[in-house]
Amino acid sequence: MDSQKIDSRKETDLSSFDNSWYDPGGGSLKRVIWYFTNVLFFLNPLIPFSSLKRSLLKLFGAKVGAGVVIKPSVNIKYPWKLTIGDHVWIGEKVWIDNLAEVVIEDHVCLSQGAMLLTGNHDYKKSSFDLMIGEIHLEKGSWVGAQSLVGPNVRLHTHAILSAGSVATHDLKAYTIYKGNPCQEIRKRNME
Repeated sequence: MDSQKIDSRKETDLSSFDNSWYDPGGGSLKRVIWYFTNVLFFLNPLIPFSSLKRSLLKLFGAKVGAGVVIKPSVNIKYPWKLTIGDHVWIGEKVWIDNLAEVVIEDHVCLSQGAMLLTGNHDYKKSSFDLMIGEIHLEKGSWVGAQSLVGPNVRLHTHAILSAGSVATHDLKAYTIYKGNPCQEIRKRNME
């Protein structure tokens, strides 16, 4: 057995989970209407029209810039907690699980299957408490396919999170990161 002593008296108790402190905003009716709008127009792979999606996001309180491309099968939790700059690309099957604010600045690319997760759980507490934190993607940054950005993370300008990587800390400007957890691998040189 491992040299560490395991305290068997401490156990996870999900019945004690309480996130009553958390207010997602928008009001109950708006959240229900958004749920069905998200399923019909965003998650649906048969709706390719970015202009319609941009309009719906704005209708539900998102700030959306010009030239934003939103591919099919995108999942967005709460548009009223979302800011998207100009000429942003959001690829197929991107999941923006924004329990907290998500800011995506101009010319950012979210590749296929990327996940922006603003929530997590405190594994040190038996009640598995909810923890949330904002995500900020600065101008020209790129989240690679099947990558994950966690709560309280900022990708500084033109940073790259390579495909299949996990960002649990801030990424420096003009720097490429890879792995789980991601590590700096080299500088991004642009022509």
